[in-house]
Amino acid sequence: MTAPSTFGLSSEARNLHWLLSNLIEEVPGIQSVAVVSSDGLLLLSSDPGRNEEAREARKDKRTGPRGSAADLATIVSGIGSLTVGAARLMDYGGVKHTMVAMDEGSLFVMSISDGSLLGVHGSAECDMSVVAYHMALFVGRAGHVLTPELRTELRRSLEGDAPRSGR
Repeated sequence: MTAPSTFGLSSEARNLHWLLSNLIEEVPGIQSVAVVSSDGLLLLSSDPGRNEEAREARKDKRTGPRGSAADLATIVSGIGSLTVGAARLMDYGGVKHTMVAMDEGSLFVMSISDGSLLGVHGSAECDMSVVAYHMALFVGRAGHVLTPELRTELRRSLEGDAPRSGR
């Protein structure tokens, strides 16, 4: 993973970037990670190259997913919405996490705070219990700092409005 520039970001935003990088580096088999706001917008991604593609696509006013980070954000948001609806229908309380096991990999979705979600796409070789444990650590560390102000800052940094180095 290429570390995104965090120049000009608040200490909380830099900390979240560091936590995300740490999650990727410490857990074997993680292919991509996305933090998604309650309204389905990508806030943070393990795929900064795709973030640039998303910015370019917005300039061209194209619609729909624009790369793996946007694709993962869309999927995480959809699964989150579906499971929240199912939990309401069943009247068993809030959704803590969801896992989709596939032949060639897994998708993990975990609630962070205020409807924000952490989504992890793992390879078939990843240890699901290790991924879930490290996701819970991320959520525990990130949940209390993911304020509306920080979500706005993270969205703007993805859109290219925040000061960035190397541009």
